[in-house]
Amino acid sequence: MKTNVPLSEYPRMIMVRDSYLSLNGLWEYAIRANDETVPTKFDGDIMVPFSPETPLSGVKRHVSPTDVLFYRKRFRLPKGFQKQFVLLHFGAVDQITTVYLNGHKLGVNESGFHPFSFEISQALQEDNELVLVVRDYSDTKYFSRGKQKIKRGQIWYTPQSGIFMPVWLESMPQDYIESLKITPRYDESLVEITLNTNTTEKEALIIFDGQEYKVKPNNVYKLKVKDFISWSPDNPHLYPFVAKYGDDEVSSYFAMRKISVAPDENGIKRIHLNNKVLFNTGLLDQGYYHEGYLTPPDDATLVNEIKVAKEMGFNVLRKHIKIEWERFYYHCDRLGILVWQDFVNGGEPYNFVTVHVPAVLNIHFKDTNYKRFARQNARGRELFYDEAKRTIKHLYNYPSIVLWTIFNEGWGQFDSHKLLPFVLELDNTRLIDVNSGWHDMGLGEFRSHHVYFRKYHFKKDKQNRCVILSEFGGYAHLIPNHYFGVADFGYKKFDTKEALEKAVVKLYENEIIPAVKKGLAAAIYTQLSDVEDELNGVLTYDRKVVKIDPKVMRALNEKLIKA
Repeated sequence: MKTNVPLSEYPRMIMVRDSYLSLNGLWEYAIRANDETVPTKFDGDIMVPFSPETPLSGVKRHVSPTDVLFYRKRFRLPKGFQKQFVLLHFGAVDQITTVYLNGHKLGVNESGFHPFSFEISQALQEDNELVLVVRDYSDTKYFSRGKQKIKRGQIWYTPQSGIFMPVWLESMPQDYIESLKITPRYDESLVEITLNTNTTEKEALIIFDGQEYKVKPNNVYKLKVKDFISWSPDNPHLYPFVAKYGDDEVSSYFAMRKISVAPDENGIKRIHLNNKVLFNTGLLDQGYYHEGYLTPPDDATLVNEIKVAKEMGFNVLRKHIKIEWERFYYHCDRLGILVWQDFVNGGEPYNFVTVHVPAVLNIHFKDTNYKRFARQNARGRELFYDEAKRTIKHLYNYPSIVLWTIFNEGWGQFDSHKLLPFVLELDNTRLIDVNSGWHDMGLGEFRSHHVYFRKYHFKKDKQNRCVILSEFGGYAHLIPNHYFGVADFGYKKFDTKEALEKAVVKLYENEIIPAVKKGLAAAIYTQLSDVEDELNGVLTYDRKVVKIDPKVMRALNEKLIKA
């Protein structure tokens, strides 16, 4: 059913419960200079979940690092909604958030991109008042901020603050399922499922393919999947199942797929999907939108851009320096596209020589030098570990995600030799790109290149790692009436769509496709859409114009995959 409440679709399709209440819609907001005292009078209404800086919020006001942003929402629970416990979910609030319900402090969240929740049953009343106190330091401190920058421009984007992902409630009985952990074991023809529950007194059930399986809560259950159908971009087959614990019930799904790096018949390291070589050809996906910034305007926009990418023959989206609304990953699962998921970068303001000069000079620095990499603050480094763990736990069950990128182009990079084993301990079922672009520390399975200002020439890695081109291209074309930035930025610029298309064909046919036989295993073109100054998308910023003929792009990708 269509509603006037934005992004009100059920957000967590990997674990669906029949209890759901969206708190998106009109809230009250206030902005005050450096005063965290909750005001008695608010400034007006804001459309949640859009940040106050965005057009879709209805506010269009900037929140500076010295400001405090307040939210207030009054609500009543529908009759019969509360069973026993009630969870209040925030998809993401940028950057540091203190939450109060009916004057009771629920807690503080220090992360601008990760979901968090509170159990609120004891604080609920008939009439409820929810208040948020938010500070956003953007790129002036050490907190993670992605590509937001107060002095925006070129590859750095307009900063935003506050709630930018859905807010919602669900209710559970006395005994309930807290979370699921789902791990396909492709070579063993089984899937491991763990039902994490708040108590352990009861027996749990998994219902799959018409059969009931008794399972012990908080323990791994190995569910055999005979004669299974493999999940792939060409055939994104999902297996639904239901988990029950006492009176609680959730529905979910899994996919049988395996991602790995292994030598091909010629001894060259390649990416394998389901034990078969698959050249990963993709688009860099910033996840920025012209009216919502980090927030998609609606669910349909996410679906459409995935379909455009697939129509063009791409099989990967590299979600760049952002954690997306959960429905994005669900759509990738069901529509069939691989996801390379970046961690969100942080650190103090970056050193120009460290993060930009290597694009031209191809120099590398040791990332144990905290000052050079803007990582002198110990609390900031600690938060990055915590957020890496939160990212993996949050997204672990989505089968489309096949790779984690820890660091990109030296942005807040540090101690790669410690981060790699840390991430592997959390998830050894996916691939890891430790240092994407430059400042390669010689670690992991990949030598990961970014090439923009020169021709791409394949070079075998001295350590015999798998070679990937994790960013390239960036060819720009400005389309009038679909241009929302204040500058015209791109690594190469073209005056017409015809010239752009011809250049892209030449790039792939002369530089990328010939490199495959030599050992190139993946190529990620920059990018899916224009973003503010960057006019190098295959889609315009408003997603209304496709700049490159999908048939032409598909033909190139077919050659690439078959090379």
